[in-house]
Order: sequence, then C-alpha cells, then structure tokens
Amino acid sequence: MVEEGTLPELSAESKTRIDRMFLGCQEVIGVEHLESVFRGGPSHSGDGQLSAYIGLEPSGKAHLGWIILGDTIKNLLDEGVNVIILLADWHAWVNDKFGRDMGKISTAAEYMSEMFRAILDNPGEGTGPGEIQFIRASDVMDSGKYWERVLRCSKNMSLSRVRRTFSIMGRDEDSSDHDLAAFYYPALQAADIFELEVDIAFGGMDQRKAHMYMREVAEKNQWIKPTCIHTPMLSGLKGPGGRMDSFDHKMSKSDPGNAILLDDDSESIRSKIRKSFLEVGNDKSPIFEISQNVIMPKLGRIIVSPDPKYGKPSEWTDQQQFVDAVSNGEIHPLDAKMAVADALFEVLEPISKHFSDKQELIDSINSISGESQNRSN
Repeated sequence: MVEEGTLPELSAESKTRIDRMFLGCQEVIGVEHLESVFRGGPSHSGDGQLSAYIGLEPSGKAHLGWIILGDTIKNLLDEGVNVIILLADWHAWVNDKFGRDMGKISTAAEYMSEMFRAILDNPGEGTGPGEIQFIRASDVMDSGKYWERVLRCSKNMSLSRVRRTFSIMGRDEDSSDHDLAAFYYPALQAADIFELEVDIAFGGMDQRKAHMYMREVAEKNQWIKPTCIHTPMLSGLKGPGGRMDSFDHKMSKSDPGNAILLDDDSESIRSKIRKSFLEVGNDKSPIFEISQNVIMPKLGRIIVSPDPKYGKPSEWTDQQQFVDAVSNGEIHPLDAKMAVADALFEVLEPISKHFSDKQELIDSINSISGESQNRSN
C-alpha cells in the first residue's frame, strides 16, 4: 500500500480530468480521496478501478431533474469511471412508496433502469471502466456482512442526529416517531456506499445530509471516505424559485403539474411551462433554472419565436443575456416560456424514441403511478 506522504503531486492532466468529471456540479466534498487515487493511492475497492454510485428509490415517473443527474453520469463515464445506479427497492419500501408493494416497486425499478439507458444513449453495461451497472438494493442486502455494516453505521448515532437526515426521504424531522424502520434509513444508505466500495457518491443537493452522515460514520470507523458530489436541484414549476432542501418546491414527480416528466409530449410541456412561475426581475424562476441547467448544456442555445406581429425570432447562446432580455422587456415572458418549452421537447425527443417500442413498460409504470388516470382526466 502506498503511504500518503510518498504520493507524487497531482498532475495537471489529473486536475483537468477531475474538473471534467464534476462539470456542472454544485458542490464537491472530500475531493482528497479522488486526488489520492489519481496520485497512485488505492481506490476504495483496492483494484485501481474508480467507481461512483447514486442510490435512487424506484418510486414513480422520471422528471427533468434526472437529466442533470444523467449529465453527471456521462461525465464520469467519459473519464473511465464505473458508475453504479443502485435501485433502492427496500429503501422505497421503508419510505412507504407504492403502499410498500414490492411488485410495483420492482416494476418501477425496471422502468428506472430503462430510463437511464435512454438518457445516456445506451452506454456499455458491466464492471469495467466507462461502463454502468444497475444493482438492486435487495441483492446487495443479501449478505450478513451488509447487516453488520448497518449496525456499525447506526452505532453511537443519536436519534436526534438521525432525525436531521429525514429530508433525504422527503420527511419532516418529527414525522416518523411511529416508524422505527425510518430511523434505519440513513444507516442503510451509508452501508450501501461502504458495501459497494465506491470512490464517488453523488446525488442532488437533497442528498447532502445523507452523505455527511456517511462521512461521519467513516470517520468514527476509520473507513475510507468517498468523495461526494452534489448536483443542482430544480425548483418546481409553480415556484417560488431557489434551491430548497425542505422538498417544498423542488421539482418532484409527486405532483405531475409541478414537474416536467420525461415522457411528456409537446402539448403537455407547453401547457405546464405556460402555467409556470416567472416573475420579471426575479432570476430565480424555474424557467431560468431549466434554461441554465438543462437547455444551455444540451443545446447551447434558446430560440425565441414571438408572434410576427410583435417581433422577429432571436437566438440566445448566453444564459445571463437571455435572463436580462426577459427582465428588461426585450423578450416577453410568455415568449420566453414557449422558447424554453420548445427547447425542452427537442432535448427530450430522443427519450420518446427510445421508449417507442416499450409500450408495455410505459403502460405498467403509468398504471402503478396513476399517470394514465391523470392524463385521461
């Protein structure tokens, strides 16, 4: 094993690789571990292969925030990282998703895997560099060693400390005194990371508390502390804007009218965006968040096409100039909304094509999520 003090300096090439990996991330914590591996130190697994993980509950339809996660996954794959998407089925059960029906949760897990294949344009799957793995938590948990880790991740953690992590489940701190299983949730999530031996744990900013809990556990047990990266959260369409850790206004699939679902058609997208929150002079609007975090990274431009009676089409390649143009009246707010809606449909069209021959899976997820009823009303 290479001693920390004998490791060489981080090369310029390695610094550039790390920058590319974390492009678009809002926060990076504990980059020292990743730097150590690049300087010749051991990876978490000890085999030299960098691995990253995100854990997601199979809990329903995919929303626009998954596009941001997908961009981070692609950046990691491009740099030779093996990426694990943990389909957290038992976590969903603990969190009362689908009435704790494991059959429905399993269907949602199958849909989730296929959705990420669509988002990432069918990447190679396997354990090698630049490949992706879909692993179910129920398979990881099938081990006595795993449950030993859960106990170790729970030891010396107070109930008040655990309560402070409940926002990772979308719960208030005082919401689960009747539910002992909920108090094991952060320990389960921490155990996942150590059991999978990952070097990078990532998720939206809402997962920060879980990752800090994990790092605290690692410190107490003298375990490796993976680097943690957090991506921006999208506000719900109904606003108000801004990043909120309370789950009050983040883009969530629990209210389809408050989110762009990845299989929304052009008409649905336009209808939702038309009703979305946009306050002139307020650059925290969800419309601007979508243009900044989804459209500009994917397309590099937004095309505004007003009614010819009111102006000519214009193309915007700079996010701040687009925001300023709406604020100063150069672009009417409705025209800005429709420009974002049309750009979103362009971004999401490949996903629609991917699922064009998977109608049975779409019907299944629509049925268990209630989306088919929502769309017929």
